[in-house]
Amino acid sequence: MAIIDASTLELSEKVVAINRVSKTVKGGRIMKFSALIVVGDGNGTVGFGIGKSSEVPDAIRKGIEDAKKNLIKISLKDTTIPHEIIGKFGAGEVLLKPAAAGTGVIAGGTVRAVVEAAGIKDIRAKSLRSNNPCNVVRATINGLSSIKSAEQVAEKRGKTVNEILG
Repeated sequence: MAIIDASTLELSEKVVAINRVSKTVKGGRIMKFSALIVVGDGNGTVGFGIGKSSEVPDAIRKGIEDAKKNLIKISLKDTTIPHEIIGKFGAGEVLLKPAAAGTGVIAGGTVRAVVEAAGIKDIRAKSLRSNNPCNVVRATINGLSSIKSAEQVAEKRGKTVNEILG
């Protein structure tokens, strides 16, 4: 999992979830907002961030800054992923399957935001356990970051790509 420099990339931002939280104090309730943001360049680089503030625009800005610090590069095979994988984080679990060209993105809202930001055009995905947006996004990122291309597997095993693919 390599960290990428965000200053050289043209990133698109997507707000996944905005949550209003309140803290009760002696004088009443204090309302604040947290924003979950996904950023990506549409070419295999994706990241997510969480921003918290008393104003929604500030929370979104902070979330974008945090997401740019956490960018990862993923392995793609044409417009899909090389193999099936299950990403896990906490109670969140996401099944990601490669799909034939022309299938499109078949995924729920939070998973869809991550795979579209990453530039994946054809994929089938299913969120299996938790529907907490933060855990689902983290599980999706974990799954995508653990995908290995045929070249990476061949290099690790000391074989050629043709031997790996059969």
